[in-house]
Amino acid sequence: MENYPSLPADYMNAVGLLNRREIEARVIVPMLEAMSKEMGWEPAYDLVWRVIQDIARRQGAQLAASMEANDLKHFAEAQESWKKDNSIQTEILDLNRRKFFFNVYRCRYAEMYQHLGIPELGKMLSCDRDFAFIEGYNPHILLCRTQTIMEGASICDFRYELSAAKKARR
Repeated sequence: MENYPSLPADYMNAVGLLNRREIEARVIVPMLEAMSKEMGWEPAYDLVWRVIQDIARRQGAQLAASMEANDLKHFAEAQESWKKDNSIQTEILDLNRRKFFFNVYRCRYAEMYQHLGIPELGKMLSCDRDFAFIEGYNPHILLCRTQTIMEGASICDFRYELSAAKKARR
């Protein structure tokens, strides 16, 4: 998007993230198909993946800028809005200054991508954003996730942890 000015801050989550991801998928998938005819599947997929990662990183930075601190406590509070429309059901395992561990035991995003007939793209369109998002929110918070419902597991295991040598902005 070198020829285009940066877009203003993103406030689209008011729509509900689940509905937003479906709208995005209905635009991105036909574009990805058209691009793959022009440049091949892998280069088209890689380009779309990189753009989505950049968007997620910028959205994480925007969230951080909108809060009084970009620590795990505030991040956990922001998660509540992402549950709109019962899009994910979670169980918090640990939440403190250094850790925010939770499991997702129902993911309507995975169900939605399955319904759209594109389950193989759900990871790129949704799950992979999580790592770039937290990097934009606070590059000192690390995410470890070993499994997702999107990829066939029974749960998604989110483990956010503040790096020992680094701190959140206050």
